[in-house]
Amino acid sequence: MTIAIERVRVSTPALADFIAAHHADMVGTAPPESQHALPMDGLLAPGVRLFAAFDDGAPVATGALARVGDGHEELKSMRTDPQLRGRGIGRTILAFLIEDARSRGIRRLSLETGADDFFAPARMMYTRAGFVECEAFGRYAPDPLSTFMTLPLAPRGESVGGRTR
Repeated sequence: MTIAIERVRVSTPALADFIAAHHADMVGTAPPESQHALPMDGLLAPGVRLFAAFDDGAPVATGALARVGDGHEELKSMRTDPQLRGRGIGRTILAFLIEDARSRGIRRLSLETGADDFFAPARMMYTRAGFVECEAFGRYAPDPLSTFMTLPLAPRGESVGGRTR
């Protein structure tokens, strides 16, 4: 398997289906008002940077960065093809997104994910990448069905929280 991560500026039928499957995965994990995944058109909107990992032209993972405020972005639409989970693809695209944000001078990344057991592997992946739980941010309201996490970033060579990047 050879993965290529690319910025997506225009939808394709395969990518639209992949994002639709992301929404379908979440049915039953929380009521609609507690599900915050962006639809395809939202992922292509100004202020959002959508990336996809492809294997032989087929999307196998997605992730996006959406502007929250000055120097603060949010991870959106993180998904790995369910049949390929556990192979490190999610960690690879997460590391790619963190580096993309850092390279553009973003100082903080945050995310909202579900509190349901379905999302436990994602929460563990984010924790291992250095994210910590935080209060609701941006337009989010506190929600017991959501877990909010954040990661301070610093440009390469600067220290955040005692760690040099």
